[in-house]
Amino acid sequence: MNIFISGGCKNGKSMHAQRLAREMALEKNVPLYYLATMIPQDEEDRQRIRRHIDDRAGWGFTTLERGRDICGILQGEADPDGVFLLDSVTALLSNEMFRPGGVYDPDAGKRVAEELCAFARQTGNTVFVSDYIYSDGRLFDSYTENYRRGLALTDRSLAQTCDRVIEVAFGHTFCYDRA
Repeated sequence: MNIFISGGCKNGKSMHAQRLAREMALEKNVPLYYLATMIPQDEEDRQRIRRHIDDRAGWGFTTLERGRDICGILQGEADPDGVFLLDSVTALLSNEMFRPGGVYDPDAGKRVAEELCAFARQTGNTVFVSDYIYSDGRLFDSYTENYRRGLALTDRSLAQTCDRVIEVAFGHTFCYDRA
């Protein structure tokens, strides 16, 4: 089962995703992978990564760092029959759109949406975590607006591809199963 989880920052999405992924892996008796997509830029990012590592200690995850080209992980690094927790779609898109050296890829949203949907189809057992960043009424610069549009496209594509969509708000979960 592929699951898409969205919600605001720091509200329990990752912990909920970890529980779901672990249950899926235990039920199927397959490897459990944590696909860490964040490429740290500062000390705050490094602290967040350390907190996530501590949160999943002892859960049985094999952590695979993959900040770009997510489908490449299936070329020998991981068993496609395993269960994957990809945290996060938001960081992955940022890595793909805003590359080192100031390189900007305005088409990254479409490519990432296609790649993640292909990943879901290839694995069949992935939990995707994304941040809901659409409720701000401010106008942003063109780069940020393009990023928001790219993330919205990716999130909509995953919601259509996944078997279950979960929204996490203030630690509460709201689940929508595809019929």
